Amino acid sequence: MKTRESELGSSEERAEERSGPPRAKILVITGPTGSGKSALALELAVRTRGEVVNADSQQFVRGLDVGTAKPSAAERAAIPHHLLDLVAPGEAMDAARFVSLADWAIAGIEARERFPLVVGGTGLYLRALLHGVVAAPGRDPGLRARLEAEAERLGRPALHARLAAVDPEAAARIGPRDLVRTVRALEIAASGVRPSELYAAHAFRDERYRATIVALNPPREVLRARIDARVASMFSGGLLEEAGQLIDQSGGSLPSRLPIGYAEAAAVLRGTLPLGEAVRRVQVAHRRYARRQLIWLRKEPGVRWLKPPYDVDALARCVEGV
Repeated sequence: MKTRESELGSSEERAEERSGPPRAKILVITGPTGSGKSALALELAVRTRGEVVNADSQQFVRGLDVGTAKPSAAERAAIPHHLLDLVAPGEAMDAARFVSLADWAIAGIEARERFPLVVGGTGLYLRALLHGVVAAPGRDPGLRARLEAEAERLGRPALHARLAAVDPEAAARIGPRDLVRTVRALEIAASGVRPSELYAAHAFRDERYRATIVALNPPREVLRARIDARVASMFSGGLLEEAGQLIDQSGGSLPSRLPIGYAEAAAVLRGTLPLGEAVRRVQVAHRRYARRQLIWLRKEPGVRWLKPPYDVDALARCVEGV
């Protein structure tokens, strides 16, 4: 790693008083899917008496371990992990709940005189943890159902075009096939609030933690190869079995908003999609997701980008000075 240790230092503390939890020192390890966040966090936790606070939204879901690349049972036994397995498949999770649970986990880690390592690539949740949750209009299940039905009928890009007409700035930050965020943005806009205004409020709030944020950034061809290999190993290593359990538990129909790959795995089991094509589609979906994560992170202030190989010893020394 060519990054100097001094470049990994935390940002200067603000002098003004603020409300909220005490400004604990934390290290955030983020980056695109497949970049090696979990492995680096495990190595670093051993050297720093650290504990991991999960910030990967896909790993919140109970029972879906292979397709979300959760830490193994042995890894969890070696290093305490927090905020895994929070919700049932299809159950809603939001940033406010994540922040509340993460604050509680970080406080507990500090009380045990250990170091909090926040690890994951879900940008919205990381921003909420670091800057706070901005009050937003509540959910409207009826409107949400109508928007999702429209996307099913006309296609996700058509729904995204509706958002672009209402709030071009918000649409520019959301991919045309990102149904969840498009629907939420239109839901907010329907209440008379521009989603981009809420985004700006998130971006400029005071820091809630004294955080060093490092983002792993492998070369594009390396990341693509890692993602493709990971997806292939998921299909051969238990993803189909987990999808089968979901089908059995749900009476044949899958819950909505599942992590990437489970719908394709279910289609393989039903005989409507060849295995090879399912693998290819999920690889493409993960690569697209990785690109969205990188785009998000590049707009975040204070991120230190790290190229492999990652110097764990330098990061451990950095933690001592965070």
